[in-house]
Amino acid sequence: MAGRLKGKTAVVTAAGQGIGRAIAQAFAREGARVLATDLDVGKLDGLERVLKRKLDVRSTKAVNAFAAKVGPIDILVNAAGFVHHGTVLDCSQADWDFSFDLNVTSMHRMIQAFLPGMLAKGHGSIVNIASGAGSVRGIPNRYVYGATKAAVIGLTKAVAADFIKKGIRANAICPGTIQSPSLDERIATLAASTGVTVAQARQAFIDRQPMGRLGTAEEIALLAVYLASDEASYTTGQIHLADGGFAL
Repeated sequence: MAGRLKGKTAVVTAAGQGIGRAIAQAFAREGARVLATDLDVGKLDGLERVLKRKLDVRSTKAVNAFAAKVGPIDILVNAAGFVHHGTVLDCSQADWDFSFDLNVTSMHRMIQAFLPGMLAKGHGSIVNIASGAGSVRGIPNRYVYGATKAAVIGLTKAVAADFIKKGIRANAICPGTIQSPSLDERIATLAASTGVTVAQARQAFIDRQPMGRLGTAEEIALLAVYLASDEASYTTGQIHLADGGFAL
């Protein structure tokens, strides 16, 4: 334990798997008091040195009650999200509403609930998980997903600008394609819908990465540790690409 986050309290959403889980674990290793949350609390099993809490980030009532119970925190990581596959012609109103509610409005709820406590403390770091898909680069068949992640970047910059003189920093991480249970599910769905093997579908994801491999959740977590820590005290309102050169 290097102790880069010692003495800090952090809340991480969608900590049950993938990037959120890796961030929660990395924060704990760095000495933070971590409240790892997920809608399915069973997914939090196996996380070490964290406080495990059930949280539905799509419920304003649940988020506000959780924030009131937790009290002021130093770090907020918004990692909850969903990847919808398809173009504008494949996006129903329900798809649009669900994607924006989970990918964007959940961040609004969490920031609105926890920001007052950060302001009272005079400092705070907010880290939002955006994507290389969206305003960074247009990706085929990622219509509503890209729209939501572009909105996350706008939301992040707005919060950073509004509270830059009050000790609050807000940054967005834009990962490329990251190995995760979510990716495994998307690969399986793609294989089934296109008639290729799972291995072939996976290779297609790998082939589009300039580095020739998928990223890992742990690599994203290391960037999150930096942005959450005092080492990044002069950094706010920025997008941070960790995409293996995908945006080049």
